[in-house]
Amino acid sequence: MIIDFHAHIFTDALAPKAREVLIKNAGDAYTHCTDMTKSGLVAYMDAHGIDKSVVLPIVTKQHQTVTINEWAKSICDDRIISFGSIFPHTDDYKRDIDLVCSLGLKGIKLHPEYQGFDVDDKKMLPIYEYALNKGLIIVWHAGYDPIGTPPYRSNPKMFAYVADRMQGGVLVAAHLGGQEQWEDVEKYLAGKKNVWLDTSMASKFCPKDLFVDIVRKHGADRVLFASDSPWSEAGVEVERLRTYGFTQEEQELIFHRNAEKLLGL
Repeated sequence: MIIDFHAHIFTDALAPKAREVLIKNAGDAYTHCTDMTKSGLVAYMDAHGIDKSVVLPIVTKQHQTVTINEWAKSICDDRIISFGSIFPHTDDYKRDIDLVCSLGLKGIKLHPEYQGFDVDDKKMLPIYEYALNKGLIIVWHAGYDPIGTPPYRSNPKMFAYVADRMQGGVLVAAHLGGQEQWEDVEKYLAGKKNVWLDTSMASKFCPKDLFVDIVRKHGADRVLFASDSPWSEAGVEVERLRTYGFTQEEQELIFHRNAEKLLGL
């Protein structure tokens, strides 16, 4: 069983334009492996042995909130589990989080660079707390992004600050806690008990020994396999991680058991 905890798709109508814009923004930083539609993602999953994918949409404008979350609900099936999203600068975060909950979505995705907020902004803390108290998983983009410029709006120290102020809940820092910030992940974030790390893009860029050290320090029971499809190939990342010397128990936790536990599967 392989569960990819981090994938991106768009509606069939929007996918071609979104693909064009995102490829332009990424430049030579990343390649892409699907056409960014649901059918394209499922075809890739079928070809490479991925059983389920968690899709992470992002609301970048207030008026998108209902449309994107209702679409997220509509694409869920036995292979695709979509989270929702809210706009961080919303005029009513409780209303928007309640909408996500009413649709039966299991979590929300937030992206500091695309949505224009700092992860540790004190104004965000009540939003996080309300979502977590409602039982939602929060997934954040973490670290470098091609559209951003240093200093990035998220880093391991910021996530540690947030984690220390949340009582319980599931906080997921993508990209092994901070894309291209992995030394600081090991220093500040690894070991935080209410934080899960997803592996998206990390095995592709993080040095192998540092990757393994972070996983072992943090605990394989709080690491989630993820690809960031279409920007990285889940099948390739699975095979790479199988060469990293993790025990069978650690691999099962990372590849599916942790995700199954969080998602109630």
